[in-house]
Amino acid sequence: MIRNIVFDMGNVLVYWRPDVLIQRLNVPEEDHPLLLREVFGDVNWIQLDRGIVTPREAADRMCRRLPQRLHGAVHELTAGWWRGPLIPVEGMAELVRELKGLGYGIYLLSNAGLDHPQYFDRIPGSECFDGRVVSAFYKLLKPQPELYQVLLREHNLKAEECFFVDDLHINVEAAMLVGMSGAVFRGADGLRRSLREAGIPLLDRETAV
Repeated sequence: MIRNIVFDMGNVLVYWRPDVLIQRLNVPEEDHPLLLREVFGDVNWIQLDRGIVTPREAADRMCRRLPQRLHGAVHELTAGWWRGPLIPVEGMAELVRELKGLGYGIYLLSNAGLDHPQYFDRIPGSECFDGRVVSAFYKLLKPQPELYQVLLREHNLKAEECFFVDDLHINVEAAMLVGMSGAVFRGADGLRRSLREAGIPLLDRETAV
């Protein structure tokens, strides 16, 4: 029986769009692909989520491959991308609140950096969460099974009572390997259907009058 719903954050609760983050900067458009590749496509960005480099360390390393004119943008992206608007995924705040109202435990399992506590409260529906496990604080990353085990252990959860939601199929498969059920996120309506199929008595908004 499902008692807890575990959510990823990026592209589930809020959109994760590096191209949009770059567009907010005062940077010539012809430099956008370079920043996209050398910042968000760099191993140091992953190591931020693993919690083994600081934003300054990551930015300094990235800047070695970039012209001086982009160094300020790199530091802004690594240290403060979250200071801009966080765009909610349509329908998800309502779904999270509905699940909370039905009595389900609501948890977060996210690959994110040590700055996560500075912005999570700005995400609609964040007030519903009973617990959070963020990768950087444990020096682990999804889909490593150890990170899922941290969630279960720290919040005294049983894997078979958890339903995991992530936009990446490899992360959902990892949850299943530790005994959870789950679904790949394809929008709030699709998730609502998957949760109903798992026995969760949600309102069917597609047929509701």
